[in-house]
Amino acid sequence: MRVPPPYRPGGDRPRFFRRGRLGVRTLLLLRVLAVVVLVGIALGGHWIDREGLRDNTDGHVSFLDVVYFTVITVTTVGYGDIIPVTDSARLFDTFVVTPIRIFVFLIFLGSAYSFMLRQGWERWRMGLIQGRLKGHTVICGYGATGEAAVTELLARGHAPDCIVVVDQAAHRLREVEALGVATVEGDATHNAVLQSAGIRHAAAAIVVTGRDDTAVLVMLTIRRLAPDVRVSCSIAAVENEPMARDAGADVIVNPISFGGQLLAGSTVGPHLADYVADLVTRGGRADLHERVVTAAEVGRAPEDLTTGQVLRLYRGERCVTLDQPEARRLEAGDVVIEVVGRKEPSPAFAGEGQAAKPPG
Repeated sequence: MRVPPPYRPGGDRPRFFRRGRLGVRTLLLLRVLAVVVLVGIALGGHWIDREGLRDNTDGHVSFLDVVYFTVITVTTVGYGDIIPVTDSARLFDTFVVTPIRIFVFLIFLGSAYSFMLRQGWERWRMGLIQGRLKGHTVICGYGATGEAAVTELLARGHAPDCIVVVDQAAHRLREVEALGVATVEGDATHNAVLQSAGIRHAAAAIVVTGRDDTAVLVMLTIRRLAPDVRVSCSIAAVENEPMARDAGADVIVNPISFGGQLLAGSTVGPHLADYVADLVTRGGRADLHERVVTAAEVGRAPEDLTTGQVLRLYRGERCVTLDQPEARRLEAGDVVIEVVGRKEPSPAFAGEGQAAKPPG
């Protein structure tokens, strides 16, 4: 599958639609209201100039006749039983009713496309994408955190069709579909919804539902369907972290406590928050990598690696700090976390009017 070039914040940033976008029902109601207003204008004009109309049936033009003539004239061209006979009535039909007829037709055509053709096309397109999903990332929830996760995945070079967003809000899914990302509308706590997202063949899942209880239930559902998929979740309350761990979360991120710790640390060192932002985002001046040591690196010391500066070493399920004697020699299967500096930092991190700092 083709992987697009890395997403660059700033100039190449994809355009998101506003989160306050109108829903389907509201949009449909506004279009119906527009049709009623247009027909009302035509009705009012015909009623005011009813003396310019002639009823070929009984010779009397009543209010019901005006309503009938207006609706028939707006939707078609009329049947000839009621006709305009004065110049003013004919000019009104020519320069007012005819444009109204065109606008009403365009509203009906646009509604048919929006609510039938386009949605049918999107369902067919998404069905094709979901049918060939494998090794993708499933994001459960598209709030502010889910949107940030999608943006960062695209920044790290993930193909849009290797990301599936699951959410119950249709207007949120329309936003992410504009980026080419596959979507599934529904409740992620239901088996059928996650199966539609291809959770069994996914490489990772990110749970950002906005509620801790919902997040735990989603993870339990994921673990039932795909026991081996790697699951990361966002938990707001510290006391709920053990439940999230028991539900099967491999990685738990608490944005509230993490943000508080970062803010507290910034009072000691003003550059701490800036450096952490560089590490955790693709557009910074330094990248944080996690990888397995290669065969050529086995037996060497962490400081001898030339790919980057090693910060931490994992041996099996255990974290080995670099000051421990057993960390002096790398073994097969060890996982290292290292920092790699970027030569050309992203303009978004250099700031307006601020010079970019050197890497590292």
